[in-house]
Amino acid sequence: MPNTALITGASAGIGTEFARYHASLGGDLVITARRKTALTALKKELEAAHGIKVHVITADLGVAGGAKSLYDAVKKAGIQIDILINNAGFGEQGLHTDHDLPRELGMIDLNVKSLVELTHSFARDMIAQGGGKILNVGSTAGMMPGPLQAVYFATKAFVNSYSQAIDEELRGKGVTCTVLVPGYVETEFADVSGLTGTSLAKGGATASSVAKVGYDAMLKGKLVVFNELKLNFAINWVIPFAPRRLVLRIVKSLQTK
Repeated sequence: MPNTALITGASAGIGTEFARYHASLGGDLVITARRKTALTALKKELEAAHGIKVHVITADLGVAGGAKSLYDAVKKAGIQIDILINNAGFGEQGLHTDHDLPRELGMIDLNVKSLVELTHSFARDMIAQGGGKILNVGSTAGMMPGPLQAVYFATKAFVNSYSQAIDEELRGKGVTCTVLVPGYVETEFADVSGLTGTSLAKGGATASSVAKVGYDAMLKGKLVVFNELKLNFAINWVIPFAPRRLVLRIVKSLQTK
């Protein structure tokens, strides 16, 4: 049975751990990111350890045409994608008006537009193939507004909503879509986004544990999965009933240096 997974943002963090876990189960891979050196090293590691095939496609999904070029490269290589894991994304700490607008719009392009384009393209193929699985990496950030990461939180709100709707649309056609909703994870995300030194960027889960939770939930066709029970409780039973201004102040304080 074909079992090839395409993983975006596979050069580091959760993306790398998704690749390692999938390979450990005997599946082939298409891994993509901007950093070819890191992808090549991961390819060598996984092929040597598990005897599977890893295809490396370098792509910048945050630029116009990036998602299409990735899809076209996969099709040209004749690779059937059975699992799509949309993991690529980034955030940035600080006041929205202090950031360069092109970078904020680039965040939307990567976190939202490329995810939608890849989901749309590969979901069509999956339907034609008779089934498939999609895992979109959302965030607990998508469950509330995020002062000092206003655009990032909003992009993850889109991912959380979009993923659930897509699952309902496609489940009857043999394609499921799971959204992984982790809290803070110990990856390079904090350094890249400028969150290092904030209260939010402390005591996070490991990338490997989060990847396993999300991947296992995807295989079972679950709709929404949190990596910790306490996050599930807080998001569903505390935050919705707290005064909105209080939630905003708390989130802002967690992201203040």
